[in-house]
Amino acid sequence: MESVFLLLRPLGLYLGAALFEIGGCFAFWAWLRLDKSAWWLLPGLVALAAFAYLLTRIDTDFAGRAYAAYGGVYIASSLLWLWGVEGQVPDRWDGIGAAVCLLGAGIILLGPRGA
Repeated sequence: MESVFLLLRPLGLYLGAALFEIGGCFAFWAWLRLDKSAWWLLPGLVALAAFAYLLTRIDTDFAGRAYAAYGGVYIASSLLWLWGVEGQVPDRWDGIGAAVCLLGAGIILLGPRGA
């Protein structure tokens, strides 16, 4: 049971971080590219701060390793955003690429570390 928690906790943190980062960046995209009000920047900045905070909650000794593993989750989450928010269905190459990235993220995060 403990091993399941060890896997679910970072996954939840990464998914939350991805949601906040993508949402925060999309707020800037909406302002600059979709001609939305500059008021979109306020929740965007809050979301980006929440993203940064969540990444610090990952249990690893090195920030770079947490960020590298997060990259795979970010890529997969971005494709879900593409589909769910922007209405563009990812193609098979998007799916294959995301699967490869998630595999790499898992290796980075969960790989054995020798002394």
